[in-house]
Amino acid sequence: MARCAGSTVGLLARRETHLPKEHVGLRLRFADETSARVFRETTVAPAHPCVLVVAFRLHLLRGRWHRLFLWECILNTPLFVGFPSLVSKLWLDHDEQDRYRGLYEWDGPGAAEHYARSLWRVLDLVCPPEAVHYRVFPGVRRDDVLEKPELLDPAPSVADPREWWRLVAVEASPPRAGGV
Repeated sequence: MARCAGSTVGLLARRETHLPKEHVGLRLRFADETSARVFRETTVAPAHPCVLVVAFRLHLLRGRWHRLFLWECILNTPLFVGFPSLVSKLWLDHDEQDRYRGLYEWDGPGAAEHYARSLWRVLDLVCPPEAVHYRVFPGVRRDDVLEKPELLDPAPSVADPREWWRLVAVEASPPRAGGV
């Protein structure tokens, strides 16, 4: 994490980290019949494609505390943006089951797996048991998945609650007033 924070300082100094608004406000629907709105996007210069989907539910975070968490997330940026091979991250607001998700693009599955395992260790401190999940999808670009969600799994056509990671639709939704 210390190396990552140092790397982040370099990326920020070189202006290689960006917070574009292109995907903010999109609502992503998943096969388990939940959905969440993208509230922030973080990007670093693109490279070879790999998609990582992460989901987690925090202890005791309910109601109005979700809004505070969205603002606090900007402080978490140094914990991930400096990881080698990060290309981009879409930050998803909590869904109907109070889970947060991240939809990332990485330069290679090894880097995505390393990040996910590192993140897992940190999230285990603030999440209930078995509330952290991730899936890595090699050879797929994030923007391609947003255009064709079936790229994450073209076979199933029925929503399955166990498939928390399978994106089934992307919808435009108006940003919330005073959005993050």
